[in-house]
Order: sequence, then structure tokens, then C-alpha cells
Amino acid sequence: MNRPDRKSILCPNCRKLISTDEPRCPHCGISAPGARWKNNALVRGWGSGEQLVRIIIFTNIGMYLLSLMLDPRHLGIGFNPFDLFAPSLDSLATLGATGTWVMHNALSWLTLVSANYLHGSILHIFFNLLVLYQISPLVTQIFGPYRFFIIYTFSGIGGYFVSYLAGVPLSIGASASVCGLIGAALYYGKSRGGSFGNAVYRQIGGWAIGILLFGFLVPRVNNWAHIGGMLAGALIALAVGYHEKVKENLSHRILAGICIGGTALILLFYIARGLLIFFFRG
Repeated sequence: MNRPDRKSILCPNCRKLISTDEPRCPHCGISAPGARWKNNALVRGWGSGEQLVRIIIFTNIGMYLLSLMLDPRHLGIGFNPFDLFAPSLDSLATLGATGTWVMHNALSWLTLVSANYLHGSILHIFFNLLVLYQISPLVTQIFGPYRFFIIYTFSGIGGYFVSYLAGVPLSIGASASVCGLIGAALYYGKSRGGSFGNAVYRQIGGWAIGILLFGFLVPRVNNWAHIGGMLAGALIALAVGYHEKVKENLSHRILAGICIGGTALILLFYIARGLLIFFFRG
């Protein structure tokens, strides 16, 4: 017979129903799951993978629309589909494009983050966000939403750092981060093995080969960022682990929170700079 005063909560780590007075979660083993400090927003969790992906998608769309608005006189409209509705280079540089042309001082290193949220045309953003939307459910299932965002953020930074070292003058797009998700999934498939792991490795491996071939065949595609992003994604996945090895824990949530907060501050900085330049110029 259950005690009438016995209360239940969701474990702050694994989100399964437990009693508040359990000394240790019977499902994931976290100690004192009913402690008040473990049930604040940071520890309890502040979003699902689906919510995070939506935020990334809407942020990319918002930054793209802003880049068009800042310099509408130079809006790319022509017969080349890859240049359709293309923001001007001035707009992109103002909002945080990266590359050797803009890496002049310490502040310019922030562009390794901001460049992941900028795009050069309607087709550019469409294909990047389409791949993100298709691969993110698998990655969030394997790693969880917090490690997903950690991989996404640091893969973009790593991809564009490799691109900078390779001497690419100006680069933008979510593809470095998206390739990081591909690299993480490749690592998972190879590490896990078995029928499921091998299936993931083969399927995602096909995506990786296709993206790299596309980069070699199509002019102006930054394959250095793709390669760097994939390598960074695999290394970060190795460092943070996946569900079948290590459950998501407080350290993952804190690091993901730092990534989200840092990304938001960097983007707000470039948005404010872009709007100030726009209004003073106007």
C-alpha cells in the first residue's frame, strides 16, 4: 500500500517517474534526485531536441531575412539559381561572415560562430536547413538534445577554423555545423557497430560522400568547412559520448547552456551592429 504523503517527480536526469524520497534514481542512478537544487531549470532541462532544432532553423531564417533587409539595393536577383535572393557581401560581412578577409582582430574570432547562421542565397539556406531537419532527429536520439547542440556549435567553429587555415577569404552557412552532425553520426555508427550501427554508418556515409563530391564539383562551395566540420563533429562526439555509453548529465546541460548563451550574445552583437550601420547609413 502506498503512503498517502508519498510524492512523485520526474527524475531530473533521465525524466522517468520516481518518488521524491528516493536516495538514488532506480533508473539512471543519479543521487538524491528529489533535491530541490537538482530540479531547477538548468538541471531539469529546458528543451527537447525538436525545440532546439526549430530554434536553430528560425534563427537562420531570421538572420537571412535581416541580411537581405540591410542592403536591399544589392539584392541578388538574376538567372543563376545559386545567386537568387543573395544578400550583398557588405551585409554578410557586417552580420558576421568569417574568413581571411574579415579576421583582422581578436573580435573577428566571434565570426566562427556567427557565420554558421548566415547564408548566401535562397537555395543555400533551403538545402542547408533541409539537411539539418532530416539528420537532426537521428542525432538527438543518439546523443540527446544537449549534446546535439554542443556538437552543432563546436563543429561549426571547428569547420570554419579549418577553412580559415586553408585561406578561404569569406565563408558562411550552416553546412559546417550540419557536417559536424554527420561526422558525429559516423563516429557513432563505427563505434557502436552491430546491425544498427553499421546501418547508420552506411547511410550517413553516403550523405558524407555526396556532400563532399558536391563541394568538389560545384564552384564556390567551401569544402574545407565541410571536411573540418565532419572531423570536429566526430571528435566532439568521441569526447561527450552517446546514450548507450554515457547518459546526458549536468555537465552536458551546462556546456550546452554556455553554447546557447554564447551563440545568442554573439548573434545579438552582430544584429545590433548591422542595425546601427543600416540606420546611420539610411
